Amino acid sequence: MAIILKENVPTIVQGITGHQGSFHAEQMKIFGTNIVGGVTPGKGGTTVKGVPVFNSVSEAIRNTGARASVVFVPAPFAFDSVVEAIDSGLELVTVITEHIPFHDMVKLKLYAKIRGARIIGPNCPGITSVGIAKHGIMPNSIFREGSVGVVSRSGTLTYEIVNTITEAGLGETTVIGIGGDQVVGTNMQEAVSMFEDDERTKAIVVVGEIGGTAEEETAELIKRKVTKPVVAFIAGRSAPPGKRMGHAGAIITGGKGTAQSKVEAFKSAGVAVASSPSEIPKLLKERLKL
Repeated sequence: MAIILKENVPTIVQGITGHQGSFHAEQMKIFGTNIVGGVTPGKGGTTVKGVPVFNSVSEAIRNTGARASVVFVPAPFAFDSVVEAIDSGLELVTVITEHIPFHDMVKLKLYAKIRGARIIGPNCPGITSVGIAKHGIMPNSIFREGSVGVVSRSGTLTYEIVNTITEAGLGETTVIGIGGDQVVGTNMQEAVSMFEDDERTKAIVVVGEIGGTAEEETAELIKRKVTKPVVAFIAGRSAPPGKRMGHAGAIITGGKGTAQSKVEAFKSAGVAVASSPSEIPKLLKERLKL
């Protein structure tokens, strides 16, 4: 089983004719994703790496039966592209695009909820259900089918941690990069709850970073509702105080959002907190009694 991204979902790539869109569409196909089309206005009737291109999402759906989209559209046009995807009835929209304005994302998140769609991202590496499909830019080579669910606010750190889990022989069910912006379509608590309900997932890895309160809120959820072993890692422990670091979400206010606050919250919820990514497999094995 897997969370969110299920088997054989017909998927389109918005912005497929751009360099990133075309490259990652091919990589997703190689991974096993059912890429059925792409969308770039004005480029309809062409193909990219054997994938037909359409002028609009609705045209792509009529011709392919698509139910999901991966968005590589540049930030100035991303809002309209996501609205188009939701208006057309797509169930899952994974937004890789970065630099989407905060207020635009607030509107998109509410609109998706009203229309019954799920957004992953923005500013994220996407989602991979191992052995099934991937939507986004995670490297194909780092995964192995297993029993660990991973949710992460960090992009490239996700790859390092997944690779350590794979090399330890544990493997993953679903890996979801939710993005590091202040407002994201699918948050950390939602992902952890879905992993708790997923039969195949036996343990959960949470990768957080300084800024925001997502980790503290997730720790409260774990304390109340999660029965599976959870291992966490918090990036940014060495960040200088008083500095804004990296993502728009990396803002520390009112004593919350610090690495110390997040570590303490997780420990109080019974979560094992790794001091480095390389320690995660050891902690997982201890809690899974392997």
